[in-house]
Amino acid sequence: MFMYFPTNYVWSMSVVATLNNGGYIDEVDRACKPVLLASQNGDDTGTEELYASWAAVADRLLEKARADETAGRRIGAGQTYYRASLYTSQAERLQSPQWEGRNAAYQKSIDLLLKHVELCGVPLTPVDIPYEDSSLPGYFLRAPGEGPHPVVIQWNGLDSTKEMMYYSGFPQMLAERGISTLMVDTPGSGEALRLRGLTARYDTEAWAAAILDFIETEAGSLGADPDAVGIVGWSLGGYYAPRAAAFEKRLKLAVAWGANHNWAEVQHRRRNREGENPVPHYWDHVCWVWGADDVEDFMDKTRHMHLDGVAEQITVPLLITHGVGDRQIGVEYAHRTYDQAVNSPKRELRLFDDPEGGTEHISIDNMPYVAGIIADWTAETFADLNTKL
Repeated sequence: MFMYFPTNYVWSMSVVATLNNGGYIDEVDRACKPVLLASQNGDDTGTEELYASWAAVADRLLEKARADETAGRRIGAGQTYYRASLYTSQAERLQSPQWEGRNAAYQKSIDLLLKHVELCGVPLTPVDIPYEDSSLPGYFLRAPGEGPHPVVIQWNGLDSTKEMMYYSGFPQMLAERGISTLMVDTPGSGEALRLRGLTARYDTEAWAAAILDFIETEAGSLGADPDAVGIVGWSLGGYYAPRAAAFEKRLKLAVAWGANHNWAEVQHRRRNREGENPVPHYWDHVCWVWGADDVEDFMDKTRHMHLDGVAEQITVPLLITHGVGDRQIGVEYAHRTYDQAVNSPKRELRLFDDPEGGTEHISIDNMPYVAGIIADWTAETFADLNTKL
């Protein structure tokens, strides 16, 4: 992986994600260069300084976007709003849960993205999915042409957002293959956590059931085929999605984009300083996500976060992808999920190593390449399922 900050994996991972999601290398360099020295002091120190540096670049872009919009240059303005949103989002992701500006920064990333959607005519619709006494926020990207279309539910992991799902280009790849995508901030992530206070839980079939009920209810307006719905989860979604597929039998396929077979075990390893963390302020972050009082409470709340005894109950096609050099989640967890998913009628383990690339966590170092492979597998699997009906 390209290490812009040679001693700081977490900050460098955000640089790589930004470049793979449409960031311009000159703009990214201008955002990062002022904090090169700060990056040497560890993941946690200097994250507010990092946000200010990225925000300065985003705000310059925002001035240009507004000028272009006033002049009637809708496409140019929309594309510039996109990058301003991307940079704001990636910088916000690295902040402490206690940072007072966090919610405002996150809302800014949403507002800028929706300006891009409006000006560029993207067929994306914000949706609210009823869930218990609240709702889950999402984006629905509709595939072109007359429906009904198959639908992929896309889930993020511990620290990403539905905006990052859109930036990744994966929903756009699915749309090119005739598949719509419902990107959802599940409890403990994105808008659900930041602006609605919804915290995570281990039994993710509860989220899946609410989302599938929504798709069935709104199938006509969404142009969706409620009998052709799959799920893709990256990072911690590599636990969330297989778990949902094991117990929510309306799902027709599942993808673990980065295996996460035993996340509870990984937490014990992280307490022993084994492997890399995904975000700065790690223990504060996970307590925030789970609504835990302290680390011991967090460890108790997440003790069921594994797929032992669960993967065997997956009875739909399952794709597991994993970077062999993943510094957060060891490749052995990909093998565990594959070896235990014995009742999947089509299980595939796709490992990424050099010289192919995609060797890091969720293959973030070669994300568009791996996203295309996942999109092809998903389209082919939906087609196979349709043929068998």
